[in-house]
Amino acid sequence: MAITHNLGFPRIGKKRELKYALEKYWKQEISQQELLNTGASLRQNHWKEQQALDYSPVGDFSFYDQVLDTSFMLGNIPQRVQNISDNSLDDYFRVARGRSSATESDCSCVQAGEMTKWFDTNYHYIVPEFDKDTTFKLDASRILAQIEEAKAQGVNVKPVIIGPVSYLWLGKAKDASNKLDLLDQLIPTYAQLILELEKAGVEWLQIDEPILVLELDEDWQHALRKAYYSLKRTSVKFLLTTYFGKLQENLNLACELPVDGIHLDAINAKDEVLKLIDWLPNFKVISLGVVNGRNIWKTDLNKTLEWLKPIHELLGDRLWLAPSCSLLHVPVDLESEEKLDAEVLSWLSFAIQKLDEVTILSRALNEGEKVVADALADNAKAIESRKNSDRVHDNAVATRVAQINDEMQNRVSSFTERAKRQQQRFDLPLYPTTTIGSFPQTGEIRQSRRDYKAGTLSDDNYKNAMQEEIKRCIREQEELGLDVLVHGEAERNDMVEYFGEQLTGYAFSQFGWVQSYGSRCVKPPIIYGDISRPTAMTVEWSRYAQSLTEKPMKGMLTGPVTILNWSFVRDDQTRADTCLQLALAIRDEVLDLEASGISMIQIDEAALREGLPLRKAEWQAYLDWAIKAFRITANGVKDETQIHTHMCYSEFNDIIKAIADMDADVITIETSRSDMELLDVFDQFQYPNEIGPGVYDIHSPNIPTVEAMVNLMQKATQRIPAERLWVNPDCGLKTRNWEEVKPALINMVEASKQLNKAAA
Repeated sequence: MAITHNLGFPRIGKKRELKYALEKYWKQEISQQELLNTGASLRQNHWKEQQALDYSPVGDFSFYDQVLDTSFMLGNIPQRVQNISDNSLDDYFRVARGRSSATESDCSCVQAGEMTKWFDTNYHYIVPEFDKDTTFKLDASRILAQIEEAKAQGVNVKPVIIGPVSYLWLGKAKDASNKLDLLDQLIPTYAQLILELEKAGVEWLQIDEPILVLELDEDWQHALRKAYYSLKRTSVKFLLTTYFGKLQENLNLACELPVDGIHLDAINAKDEVLKLIDWLPNFKVISLGVVNGRNIWKTDLNKTLEWLKPIHELLGDRLWLAPSCSLLHVPVDLESEEKLDAEVLSWLSFAIQKLDEVTILSRALNEGEKVVADALADNAKAIESRKNSDRVHDNAVATRVAQINDEMQNRVSSFTERAKRQQQRFDLPLYPTTTIGSFPQTGEIRQSRRDYKAGTLSDDNYKNAMQEEIKRCIREQEELGLDVLVHGEAERNDMVEYFGEQLTGYAFSQFGWVQSYGSRCVKPPIIYGDISRPTAMTVEWSRYAQSLTEKPMKGMLTGPVTILNWSFVRDDQTRADTCLQLALAIRDEVLDLEASGISMIQIDEAALREGLPLRKAEWQAYLDWAIKAFRITANGVKDETQIHTHMCYSEFNDIIKAIADMDADVITIETSRSDMELLDVFDQFQYPNEIGPGVYDIHSPNIPTVEAMVNLMQKATQRIPAERLWVNPDCGLKTRNWEEVKPALINMVEASKQLNKAAA
């Protein structure tokens, strides 16, 4: 009998209940107990949705981030947070976001933990911090309580934890110490945890070691052997879990480890399944991730079933079936969708439907295909419909992509020549100030957009409402004294969805929300067909904004690579081909902005690094087409037009040459949480163009001081000449409120003035 299980379930709720509860708690509109009750209710609902599975995950629910949960479970809490209060949940939120509530006194505010991307996904985790004084002390109360909850609900539990070696790899040493030196301290803490789980009656424990799909040197390989040979002294069975890629040279290592089973991502590593079967001892189970946990297309169940049949005959009870990874990365339930086009809807599968697919496959294997004949027939019909739909392919788009040439990728002159002409045009001071694009999305803005979409606000009234917001944004920026302005993006719901709604080949869900970090959720649009731009998307708003001020106004666009990486992408052609289609569409917008008098154009590539393959050996192929797509988008303009780009939460030191090859006139990046550590690369690499290292962490409600921002910029001047530096926040300001933004930007402008005075 094939066994079914799941690696993790989306934690936000079908209607983002967790998001709203968190934000109310941070505003002190609900009590901590009310927040805890919301979490308990969500967990009960999630286990109910997974009741058809043989094992359901426990411990995958989090109030902010599973890596931060692990840090608190292990007692690895930054010193700056200790002794502030006796409330561990508030301390938890202080590490996550700098403070726990909006009304918290300044003495309770701390620097938030660094945040970065979870492997190659758009999920952000809070980076564990290590130093030579790091110690560990187990607090298993959270996961033990959830196990008790689940058992009371009749759940056959499979707790989920991050493995000790991946935990160390995910963290950052804050001094010169070696993270792996902490392994000897960490192993006993994990051993104590496993003992507690054994006492709680746990049979199977899912231990996630996703670093096994990376290129590991001998020290990290040795660490994995050491950890698991030390830990396997228990009756608890270990399911070692990997995802997002192939094991490759680590396959033999994984098979040798003293664990009771291995989960392999059979979507990304299908060609390794037979090797795993051959190499793994015949007393160990093999879990195959046969349903894509990262995308929203229906699984071809009939094709998958034909592939699984001989494997099932060979393995029998040793075969486990699951999604390829945690379902954290897909929306919760397709049944909530009422407005999606019926044909496109028939091609899709969200988290709950993906678990149904796993169940259908297991029933077909265990009970025979007849018992699920109707489900298999319906699935085949949907797969065939998508394959043959005339809405997917556009010959005109294919022809245009085929006509791309080298000339389209290059600016007329070198950066040195362009910089001279741009300085003559703009006459900016040293350390010019700007923002990244968006300003606070107030309740009034959101209400106007909702009313407009619902048809209760006319075109003219909606336009007037947005223009009033743009006027306010321009007025505020001029009063603040910023040098280069933005229109604030009041009309935009999301930096990707806004553009997707105006391009062909896109579909949009109502409730397809996915957690990005904490309470921040995104609703990725769905690319189902060829992409083109029927008409201008931003020109009218930008032209109006520029008419209100004499200062330069940046036109704001999302770049093709970021639109690609932050969408659910079609899987019937290469991502590179889809990205080139996007590049041509956004190029048209760039040229229209320039023709309308917009002299600065920012093309955000926030997710460029996110798309990197997990293995460095495969990076160059990705960077070749990603940088090509950006250059096609940006490089049709005149020398006098200044091209900006922005990248957030990207440790790009190892791809700095590719960043330089983008040839943007100005790049803005996140550096405040990392204390400018991201600029260390400029000690070895002479970055040729202008750069704005972020000095204001917009993901925290804390307001940075003038002194702190001056200090950060002084660190930047040690690596980059002052004449090539800009002063700006880390990212857009849409998630903050004006009460936080205005004092922070006042301080930022004052910091620029002090830097100019010191340079005079």
